[in-house]
Amino acid sequence: MADVAAAAGVSAMTVSRALRRPDTVSEEVRARVEEASRRLGFVPSRVASALASARTMTVAVLIPSLTNAVFIDLLAGVQEALSPQGYQPLIGITGYGPEAEERVLRTQLAHDPDGVILSGLDHTPGTWDLLRSLTIPVVHTMDLTAEVEHGDCPVQTVGFSQYDAGYAVGAHLAARGRRRIGLIAGQLDPRTRQRCDGWRQALRDAGRHDPALELMVPDATSVALGAELLERALATHPDTDALFLCNDDLAQGALFQCARLGIPVPERLAVAGFNDLAGAAWTVPPLTTVATPRRAIGVEAARLLIAGMADRTPKDRENPRRVDLGFRLMVRETT
Repeated sequence: MADVAAAAGVSAMTVSRALRRPDTVSEEVRARVEEASRRLGFVPSRVASALASARTMTVAVLIPSLTNAVFIDLLAGVQEALSPQGYQPLIGITGYGPEAEERVLRTQLAHDPDGVILSGLDHTPGTWDLLRSLTIPVVHTMDLTAEVEHGDCPVQTVGFSQYDAGYAVGAHLAARGRRRIGLIAGQLDPRTRQRCDGWRQALRDAGRHDPALELMVPDATSVALGAELLERALATHPDTDALFLCNDDLAQGALFQCARLGIPVPERLAVAGFNDLAGAAWTVPPLTTVATPRRAIGVEAARLLIAGMADRTPKDRENPRRVDLGFRLMVRETT
């Protein structure tokens, strides 16, 4: 660092600031430092920096899957907010399993991250114990469940109400005059179950809930599974006139299969999905679904974390925030 400082004509402290917090120096100084670093082949040691500053400039980000577009969008939002501040995410994949999440979290904490971002609130007692012991900020995403068995562990969350979103879909299908409204769900993680609960309540309120029209499987959701479950649902209950599929990939598979089988949508069967994934507006016909603010959740979660890491005070423990970013029912031609 001293060699770079001499080559750039600045102090070693300025080199440190230019590399760690580029926004704290002028553009001209930053360019000189970067040019000197390139010329000398200098790469800052993250280990040395962590020892000197008690920071690793990393954030542990635990998500259930790298194949689910929902969490890819969330990660993009996290990266968008972290990168300008010099932080890098340490990504851990939990596979939707609370026990696996605990193992991954223990591994990530061994790297001394400056903060933690988690998906959902369905943790093991061991994970809650870990979170309770931390002195770094923690933010939960995608879930706003009010009643969580977490003892005295403060919970800071960014997300939307899965229950209310499911309710909105059920109420919409009932308002369209559909009488035999079915449900198809996969994965069955707690967030999926919450949106199913909301859908059920909406149909109960409309006097149209029939448990026999629910088809729920633990399999990972996919277009192929949606096509398969559509056939199974209609074979069992051919009088079904509307379906809520709890993820857009399931809904898209159902639409493709309807086209193959000659089932007119929405005349014979109304179809609604969830998440408003890429392509939902371009299916034939365009898919009614719920738009969820995945990227915005990632950005806001990272911003909350950055604020906590900058203060180095446990404000999230004293007054944890619950940020509801809402959702939008995207009514399109399938209903």
